Amino acid sequence: MGRSNENNPGLFVPLNLQEGPRMGGSKFVKDMGLNQRRALASINQNIVGAAHFPCVVNKRDGSEEMAAEMVSNKQQCYEETRKSKDCSVIEAEEYDDAAIPMFVKHTEAMLDEIDRMEVEMEDAEDSIVDIDCGDLKDTLAVVEYIDDIYAYYKKSESSGCVSPTYMDRQFDINEKMRAILIDWLIEVHYKFELMDETLFLAINLIDRFLERCTVVRKKLQLVGVTAMLLACKYEEVSVPLVEDFVLISDNAYTRIEVLDMEKLMVNTLQFKMSVPTPYMFMKRFLKAALSDKKLELLSFFIIEVCLVEYEMLRFPPSLLAAAAIYTAQCSLYQFKQWSKTSEWHTSYTEDQLLECSRMMVSFHQKAGYGKLTGVHRKYSTSKFGYAAKAEPALFLLGP
Repeated sequence: MGRSNENNPGLFVPLNLQEGPRMGGSKFVKDMGLNQRRALASINQNIVGAAHFPCVVNKRDGSEEMAAEMVSNKQQCYEETRKSKDCSVIEAEEYDDAAIPMFVKHTEAMLDEIDRMEVEMEDAEDSIVDIDCGDLKDTLAVVEYIDDIYAYYKKSESSGCVSPTYMDRQFDINEKMRAILIDWLIEVHYKFELMDETLFLAINLIDRFLERCTVVRKKLQLVGVTAMLLACKYEEVSVPLVEDFVLISDNAYTRIEVLDMEKLMVNTLQFKMSVPTPYMFMKRFLKAALSDKKLELLSFFIIEVCLVEYEMLRFPPSLLAAAAIYTAQCSLYQFKQWSKTSEWHTSYTEDQLLECSRMMVSFHQKAGYGKLTGVHRKYSTSKFGYAAKAEPALFLLGP
């Protein structure tokens, strides 16, 4: 065993075990007792028979005192230097009364706002579904360019829109005659089993032509037949013959009249046939809505009902497509439903769709009544899943 020298902590002095009797070890233990503990500085004082040892605990030599004083001075100097910097130190007891600087408040507010925005962005990103992940190996899906393609459609859709008041410039026809023509063309389209793209393009060609040319009512059906023929040539693989359209119009026009109207229409429209229609947006937006066949059929039923209505021309094609899907979802589930994924891909919020959607609900409600029921009859068949029999979302019409 050894005893540590406090003044030289690395030095151990041998302990003489034979000094025990000289220190009165047995009497020391007996006299101390449990309740008579002593401080280390006085452990060898006032003990009977104990030899006196100098108390080394409370003593320091001159060099140690000088070193301690130097350390104390340096510490005091450091504290004064730190307090004398640009910012003032507020004592703990003075903190409650001190005013918080304005820039600190602004900084904290900005940080809170940034945190809130980051959380919202993370939530939005987490809730948006990647609708193209399943098509990565499908080269025809052009996943790398699909967002750019629809961004271009959205940007250029106004070029295919017409003025919602163009009928005011027609002197012999009106919006009711237009509705009769389109309702009949929807039946012709169904009878010829044509593609959906053909119907939407044909109606777009009719409106764009009527916006630029005045037509007498006797030639209005000829305009419709010719527009359908042009749309078939643009969209279909197998195009019906001109004679088929002459026959379907009950021989009201000759083959030459159809071909002459075809020339007039393409020249009036400057051969601009490729324009965004609601159908182009429907396919993409239905994919964003993660739709099934039932939702798809009901959405197309609603938007085809809108094709007959002249007043729906004031809405752009992308809005019509988004509102039709939103209305169909509300009709199927009987509550408002518009996911973050749909909002992201359509660029329309639920509030932006409500006006158009409420009009669609009204058209859905009266689709089976009146004289113009071509769309309702078409979608009341098993081929179209009896979509016309779905209950309209009347709760959207409420206050």
